[in-house]
Amino acid sequence: MTIGVDLGGTNVRAGLVGNDSAISNYRRELFRNKASLDETLSQLIEFIRPLTVLGREGIGIGVPSVVDIARGMVYNVTNIPAWKEVPLKKILEGEFKLPVFINNDVNCFALGEHRHGTLKGFRNVVGVSCGTGLGAGIIINNNLYAGTNCGAGEIGLLSYLDRNIEYYASGNLFRAKYNTTAEEAHNKAVAGDPAAIASWREFSTHIAVALKNVAYAFDPEAIVLGGSLSKAFRLFEAPMRKVMLDFEFPETMRKLKIFQSTNEHITLLGAAALVAS
Repeated sequence: MTIGVDLGGTNVRAGLVGNDSAISNYRRELFRNKASLDETLSQLIEFIRPLTVLGREGIGIGVPSVVDIARGMVYNVTNIPAWKEVPLKKILEGEFKLPVFINNDVNCFALGEHRHGTLKGFRNVVGVSCGTGLGAGIIINNNLYAGTNCGAGEIGLLSYLDRNIEYYASGNLFRAKYNTTAEEAHNKAVAGDPAAIASWREFSTHIAVALKNVAYAFDPEAIVLGGSLSKAFRLFEAPMRKVMLDFEFPETMRKLKIFQSTNEHITLLGAAALVAS
């Protein structure tokens, strides 16, 4: 059994993962004091400890930050201000005497979809996470590609219009332009509110541009959309695909498959898969 840990900005989730993709001993806990490095590390250690009785193959962790993968050093973790530069691999291996593997959470999302989810069976795929921000995880020839500095897939930072594409193709669009949240806009659109439906139509245009950039850069067989905004997939899928039809290579777009992520624990599964990668 392998231990998978999905370390978010507000909470941490973990469980044991076997060969059948099932998660057992699932746990979830909110961080109590994110301003304290010592307290968050102590809480994380005690949170993982019960799982180490059975999870003897190793620990895989997805973190919302840039990671020095070889050293297991995490930098500037999103929404945890105390985590500026943390040698997490060294700390946890010293505590548990188990191998520890750490990667960016969106990379873990893509790996989880490839090993356990909708992208299983494809060789070249991209997982795009769209929520507070916009990022991608890349699988090339069945292997996770993180780049030299774990910076591959940061598509949200590409220049677009007057800012970057993340500004428009993420939850920020709804806050900045419509003074609401994506969740509220989703609920109103489902209820038939014309203004909310229009906001998702605008979003579809921007996310289509993001996915076309992914297709131009990596030419994948399939893309899976995850993150909180993917829950509204049926609201923006059709107009998004329509915008993508002006792709320079029509045959590529005809073959490209685009899926919605449906497993809420897929990043945890991907984190566990780091142990065997």
